[in-house]
Amino acid sequence: MTFQDIFKSSFLENVTAVNLLDMVIALGLAFVIGVFIFLIYKKSFSGVMYSSGFGVTLIALTIITTLVILAVTSNVVLSLGMVGALSIVRFRTAIKEPLDIAFLFWAIAAGIVLAAGMIPLAVFGSLFIGLVLIFFVNKKTRDNPYIMVVSCLNEKAEKQAEELLKEQVKKYRIKSKTVTADAVEVNYEVRLKSEDTSFVQQVCGTEGVTQAILVSYNGDYMG
Repeated sequence: MTFQDIFKSSFLENVTAVNLLDMVIALGLAFVIGVFIFLIYKKSFSGVMYSSGFGVTLIALTIITTLVILAVTSNVVLSLGMVGALSIVRFRTAIKEPLDIAFLFWAIAAGIVLAAGMIPLAVFGSLFIGLVLIFFVNKKTRDNPYIMVVSCLNEKAEKQAEELLKEQVKKYRIKSKTVTADAVEVNYEVRLKSEDTSFVQQVCGTEGVTQAILVSYNGDYMG
C-alpha cells in the first residue's frame, strides 16, 4: 500500500460523477419550470384559502426531484439505496384541494423529465399543462351551483319564499331543512339563470322571512 492509496477515497471520486454544466442547466431549468408551475397554481386557484407556502413547495419540489434523479442516474448502487431510503418516508399533510394533487405530480414529473435530459419534453409539456389548467379551471359557467339559506318565522313564509325562488332561478332543490319552535331554516341548492342575484333581496323582503344568504358551493365546502 502506497502513501497515495491511504488518501484515496471513493467518495471524492464520485464528485465528478455528474458534469458541473449539466447540474447547473438542470437545476436552473428546474427553478424556472417550478416558478412557472407556481404562477399557474396562483392564477388557477379557486379554493377557499390560498396558501403561498404550498406554491413555494411546488418550486422546491421540482428542484429537489431534479437533484435526486441526477444523483440516481449517475450511480446504479446509489439508486437502489435511494429507493430504500425514500420508501420509509411518510407524509401526513392532508391535501384539501383535489387539484393540488395534480400540481404536486406535475412538479415531480417535471423534475424527473429534466434530470433525465428530456428538456424539450419538460418545457413544452409544462407549457401545455399550464394552458390546459388555465382554460378549464378558470372557465366560468352560469350553471355553477349555489347554496341559498332562507330563515323564516313560519311555514307560510317558507312557502312564499320558495314560490318566489322558483320563479327567479333556473333550478333548485332542498338540501336540508331545520325546524325549531319559532323558526324554519331551509338550505336550497340553486342554479342561476344569469349573474343577477337581486332575487336574494326579494326573497329576504318576503313577509315572515328574516334572513336570506347566497353562497357558492362545489359539493364539498361553501366559500
